[in-house]
Order: sequence, then C-alpha cells, then structure tokens
Amino acid sequence: MEKNAFDILWVLFAAALVFLMQAGFLCLETGLTRSKNNINVAIKNLADFAVSTLLFWLAGFALMFGATANGWIGLDLFALELGSDLWTATFFIFQAMFCGTALTIISGGIAERVRFGGYMIVVVVVTLFIYPVFGHWVWHGLNDGQATGWLAQLGYVDFAGSSVVHSVGGWVTLAMLLIIGPRYGRFPKTLRPKKIPGSSMPLAGLGVMLLFIGWLGFNGGSTLAFNDQVGRIISNTLIAGSSGLTCGLLLGWLVYRRIGVGLAFNGVLAGAVAITANAHVVSSFSAFIIGLVGTLFMSVTDGLLLRWKIDDAVGAVPVHLGAGIWGVLAVGIFGQPELLQTGLSRGEQIGVQALGLVVCFVWAFGLSYLLLRLINQFYTFPRFAGGGADWPERL
Repeated sequence: MEKNAFDILWVLFAAALVFLMQAGFLCLETGLTRSKNNINVAIKNLADFAVSTLLFWLAGFALMFGATANGWIGLDLFALELGSDLWTATFFIFQAMFCGTALTIISGGIAERVRFGGYMIVVVVVTLFIYPVFGHWVWHGLNDGQATGWLAQLGYVDFAGSSVVHSVGGWVTLAMLLIIGPRYGRFPKTLRPKKIPGSSMPLAGLGVMLLFIGWLGFNGGSTLAFNDQVGRIISNTLIAGSSGLTCGLLLGWLVYRRIGVGLAFNGVLAGAVAITANAHVVSSFSAFIIGLVGTLFMSVTDGLLLRWKIDDAVGAVPVHLGAGIWGVLAVGIFGQPELLQTGLSRGEQIGVQALGLVVCFVWAFGLSYLLLRLINQFYTFPRFAGGGADWPERL
C-alpha cells in the first residue's frame, strides 16, 4: 500500500505518542503501588516493552499480519528485514507499540505479587500467541486497506483496539489474578476489604496525563494516514476521556460525598478505552455519552471484583476490560452506518460486535487461564510460596 511521506511522518509521530504511554503506565503503576515494590514495578514496565518488541519482530508481527491462512493466522514475515521498505517499517513500529501496551496492562493489575521471571513468561505467552492471533482475526489486511481476518469479514469493527489491545490485556490480567490470588491483607476474613494505599497519587496523576496525551496518537494514528478523519478521532478521544473523568468525579461525590481521586483517574482512562473502538464512526455527542458510560462500566466492574475478592492493584481489569467491552458494543449502538460501511443493520452490527466479544473472552481469557495455570504447576508465579492471602507482609 503506497503512502506519501507526510502520512508516514504522521504515523511515526503517533507511534512516538503511543510509546509515551509506557512512561504513563510506569508512573501510574508506581504511584498506585507501595514504595517497597517500586523497583519491581519499574523494571517490569521497562523489560516487558523491550522483550515484547523483540518477540513481536521475531514472530508476533508475522502471526498477526503475515499472509493469511483463511483469515485465521499469518504464515510469513517472521524476523522481517525492516530496512527495505519505509512503510512496512513504520507500520511495524506502530503495531509494536500497541503490543507493548497490551502487555503493560497486565503488569499493573498483577503488581506486587509476581516474580520477575514469571512475568516474563506471561510476556512470551501473550506476545507470541494470545495477542497476535486475535489481532489477526480483527486487523489482518489493515496495512493494505483491507479486512481479511475472519471476524473483520463478518463486519466486526474495532478501530484502535478496545478489544484487540485493551480487552485482551484485561482478560489475561483477570486470568492471572485468579491464579495468583490477592495481596496479603487485602481481604481480611472477618472485615471489609482493606484498601492498600499507593506510594504517590501525584505521580499516578502524572501517569494519567501522559496516558491521555499518548492516547491522541493511539487513536489518531490508527487511521494510518493524515486524512480528514483525524480531527473527528482526536476530538472524540478528548471528549470521551474528559466526560469519563467528569463521571468519575460525580460518582465519587454521589457515593462517598467527596471527590474520589482514584475514580477520577480511572474515569479518564475508562472513557479513552471506551472510545478507542469507535472514535472514527461516532458523533461528538455520542463520544460524550460513550465516555460517561465507560466510567460506569469501569465502576461496576470494580465493584464485582471486590465482591468476588479479586485483587487488581491498579484497576486494570475495570478500566481496560470493563470499559473495553462497552466500547466494542458502542460501535453498533452509536456508529453511523455511512461511516461504518459494513453493510449491516444496526441490530446485526450489535450482534457481530457481541460475537467478537465472546470470541475475545474464550480466546484471551480461556486459553491464557489454561496455559498459565499449567505453567504455574511447574514454575510458580507468586513471589512467595503459598501465594495469595497467606503471603508475609515483606518483600
């Protein structure tokens, strides 16, 4: 697919903004976890990006975008030589940033409990198998302006990754949380769940700001060209993230009679996650509604985790999975048919979106849970023998 120099420059700039999100995740996760674990959190954030980039170059990119086997899996482009074609190299760089984002979602949710070596095993499993295969089903042919993955051929739409990146990351995080159990003292047997305070809310706030800035490239660059869609996409991203924050502020006041800083932080991210699947096909007012409802989905998911005593250290599952599910459904509910161009009625579009979510659940959660549970029998993920609620309160 031929690209002019300005389109390539735009995608490279957007990729740099997505890379900035890694710094945002690092600040957010470090701020929301205890200072004694900051070194572990920091090295995981740095290492997962570097390792996933190498693995994505060796095989993940090929499985995701190589010549397709009937829309199911890629067959070539392994260890691709990237110096021969500028657009191919640019597209690889952009997609490698997305892969790194999916991995970093997992890092935050399971923070303070998993050994570094165990986390690297998760990185390998997700980068070489879980992420690129589902990505192939939805995004294969994207670099050529076609839709050749089997889900995409049915009309499934996920513009910039509410499911491919965020829900996949959220489902794998949930699988890991069920395997490793909660942090010590998080769920006392005879008391209400105990909040474990982070080390620095200002640092976490800086992380949210960096993530929000990076999201402009995350969504805006997914056009893969600097065209007339960019203004709509970036403005919708800003509106949805801002309405998500506003909803978080209102929820805090209505439920707790005070401003909930954590709700506000995660509200921004939930609104941005929710708009990611549909930013190119919805109106500005729809983006406002999508951001608000995304925060509600996030809040409800967080409440369910507490009820089921599942310990998510930074709210990764509520933000990326809860809001991601809503974002995918919002494609069918709010998407404008003339922009979607799938040929489906609104009801059919919602049905296809729901089917894609079920497939994502079965593949990303079901398979990762089985694989990682099996691996955990031979290489224990928790940092202490016994794991879960029985861990000693020490490093």
